[in-house]
Amino acid sequence: MRYLARFDDGDIARSVFYGLLAGAVAVIGLDLKTLYDDQQLGRGNGSGAVYVEPALPAALRTAAPEQPYRPDPRQHITLDGEALRQPMQFELLADGVMRAQGAIDVGAARRFAAELEQRGEYVRTLTLNSNGGSLEDALSMARLVRQHGLAVTIEDGALCASSCPLVLAAGTTRNVSANAAVGLHQFYAASDIRDLDPAQAMSAAQATTARVSRHLSEMGVDPALWLHALDTPPQNLYYLSREEMEAYRLIHSEQKLARR
Repeated sequence: MRYLARFDDGDIARSVFYGLLAGAVAVIGLDLKTLYDDQQLGRGNGSGAVYVEPALPAALRTAAPEQPYRPDPRQHITLDGEALRQPMQFELLADGVMRAQGAIDVGAARRFAAELEQRGEYVRTLTLNSNGGSLEDALSMARLVRQHGLAVTIEDGALCASSCPLVLAAGTTRNVSANAAVGLHQFYAASDIRDLDPAQAMSAAQATTARVSRHLSEMGVDPALWLHALDTPPQNLYYLSREEMEAYRLIHSEQKLARR
């Protein structure tokens, strides 16, 4: 007890959190390897992207049996699945709003950068409607969002899932409408893990989790948010409630810029 007394509650909580992360990614690294071997995970294109179905079923329960059933907001999604499968397209709307719609394919960040270079002076808000995709492109898009000081919104009827919430997290202000859906699940950054042994798969999963956790922290979002992704298999989505998004600081009314 005297040893524990040396540490404040914050140190202990952080140690427990990172311990949970380490344990989770160790299991997930093996689980994802098995899923790829069984050809149950989403389609890869050999370039680091993993595509998922546009609006996956809700993970009605988390791994903890005492947790309540999860909401399933798919009824609110208005864009058809085929449109969400298309490579991300960018459109400049009125009032300084740029819409980004479709899968975050490899090359989406490059196209986004080109759009901002040409018309960035007019853009104040990025509105997302995406089922996710490439982790690398999502993180690159997020950096551009923060560099340009953009707000990010998810409008009624829109979806932001898989790697898309990493872009949402970068907004200087972030808003999710009442009839929008934000979902998390396990995904893998490697282009192809079928040739990896379990130790390599575990290492890759840990590296991905570390990058995501660091990104969320730098954007001012509680990295504990990602535990819901680690806890949810790729065939489902953990749809966040508004209370959860506020608690993890993914959304709130006034957002101070985190360190760049």
